[in-house]
Amino acid sequence: MGELTFFLGLQIKQVKNGIFIHQAKYCAKLLKKFSMDNCKESSTPMATNCNLDIDESGKGVDKTKYRGMIGSLLYLTAIRPDIMHSVCVCARFQSCPKESHLTAVKRILKYLKGTKSLGLWYPRGANISLVGYSDSDFGGCKVDRKSTSGTCHILGCSLVSWNSKK
Repeated sequence: MGELTFFLGLQIKQVKNGIFIHQAKYCAKLLKKFSMDNCKESSTPMATNCNLDIDESGKGVDKTKYRGMIGSLLYLTAIRPDIMHSVCVCARFQSCPKESHLTAVKRILKYLKGTKSLGLWYPRGANISLVGYSDSDFGGCKVDRKSTSGTCHILGCSLVSWNSKK
């Protein structure tokens, strides 16, 4: 059957010093699907001072398109922990998305345009360890004052650009 190079949307590059897993092709298709393939790049997925809220006075946007964007981005979070927080914040507003929410999602897409080649690097012969982190902010959500908690588990890998591995 040969060497595994593509599996469930994941591109796998096996070289003698390790394995690199990325989704550059999926990112490119995603940007084209939502007409963002010619957009400017962004250096971060979300502004540090971005406080999305319900935005009751904002203009509504197409729910189907917004949900499609969020669903596509959630698929990427499997190997892109750098966008996890931003995507999950935007996913909270799927029931009634406004222009401000769509702008935040488009910023994530702009970030992806500049970071398509990022992926997970598993070096050969490395001691792989599982590390877990958790965090909670009790009553910190500005929308409904609910507590938000989350965990992150990292299986001995690094988020790197393929270009840097050549």
